[in-house]
Amino acid sequence: MGLDLIPLPENSPMAIAGKQANVHAARAVFTDYRTRKAKNTTRRQDADLALFAQYLQEIGLSAGNFGEDPKAWQGITRGLVEGFVKWQLLKGYAVESVNVRLSTIKTYAKLALRAGALDVSEYAMLRTVQGYGHKEGKRIDEKRKADGLSTRKGAKKAHAVILTEEQAVQLMARGETPKGIRDAFMLCLMLEHGLRVSEIAALQIHNFDIHNRRMTFYREKVSKEQTHRLTDRTFEAVQAYFKIAPNEGSVWRRGAHKGKTNLTVQGLTVRAINKRVELLGRRMGIENLSPHDLRHYWATNASRKGTSVKNLQEAGGWNSPAMPLHYIEAEQVANDGVII
Repeated sequence: MGLDLIPLPENSPMAIAGKQANVHAARAVFTDYRTRKAKNTTRRQDADLALFAQYLQEIGLSAGNFGEDPKAWQGITRGLVEGFVKWQLLKGYAVESVNVRLSTIKTYAKLALRAGALDVSEYAMLRTVQGYGHKEGKRIDEKRKADGLSTRKGAKKAHAVILTEEQAVQLMARGETPKGIRDAFMLCLMLEHGLRVSEIAALQIHNFDIHNRRMTFYREKVSKEQTHRLTDRTFEAVQAYFKIAPNEGSVWRRGAHKGKTNLTVQGLTVRAINKRVELLGRRMGIENLSPHDLRHYWATNASRKGTSVKNLQEAGGWNSPAMPLHYIEAEQVANDGVII
């Protein structure tokens, strides 16, 4: 004979504790996901979700904290998400950015489903909202241009600035001032080692082994520690800079006052490095130069000189061969290997 179960009264200690446990478990879904992601990822996702909230407010709806509170997703439908996609296009956001934000929405909607804030049927409908392929994106941009609308709203550029080898060498040329010595060292790390700007900003004195000509550093984006053997040019730049560098802590010093050539205050932020690279490029007649352009040059130059996909992937700190393949394929002649 089966056991007859008697439902607990709603005000019983067990029922109340169970409800509280469900609330904590729901919130833990979001917390657990975000703690597993790099800071740059959650920062970008928060910006995506903030723009989604701005869209909802513009159409007269209130919006909660979509990045941390499951309840904020209650009432979010396929129609609202589709509206967000179209709204971005009208606002002039790049198609690539629209696709990325749609992916963020779907990711957090799935978390909301797990937390019990969205039901299965609504989530299934929301998942059917599609982004745009490459050809579709080109057609959309052509139509927006014809209508006099922007197609690149945001900080990212449509294309990388392409440097020649002569320009790269000129950028790395060491000046005589403390700032010039520091800049040469910083640019060598980007142009000859392919470091990301965030990796450069995080460098510490202990990351460098001058005696063995090595640099060991952490790639936060892929959670990986790497060691690079310093190139001849970078080794010379390191030796020159370490004569004026701090004795411990951050490897960087910045100018104490705008326009001054001396270095007195320790530390360089990602934003400061971006602004410095842009300024150094402008002085050479290169507009909108960014640290990512320098990493792009490093990868393209390495592939042009015969670096394999596997070695480029490892040296560049990528988790998959997709990005190094992109640089290598860009350098290939389309009919190489075709026998006539």
